[in-house]
Amino acid sequence: MLLTLASGALFFPGLFALSIWALHRLRPGWTEDDCLTVGTRLVSSVQAVLATWAGLTVIISCKNVVSDRSSEETLETSLSDASSQQN
Repeated sequence: MLLTLASGALFFPGLFALSIWALHRLRPGWTEDDCLTVGTRLVSSVQAVLATWAGLTVIISCKNVVSDRSSEETLETSLSDASSQQN
């Protein structure tokens, strides 16, 4: 989980910087504000697509999204895991 967080913390700012740089090179007539606006919207669109993909993966892999759990996990084991993580 920490690796995913670190990857996202590097990927999205990197994508933003790359898009700003590319827009400056491809559209030299655009102002700084134009490039920032398009770069921001590009990164937001990528985040939205990835979030939708993750949501669809959860929905497709579970029979009942609200109450479906892994086959070995019970309510008691999940509660004990949650309480042990708080300590």
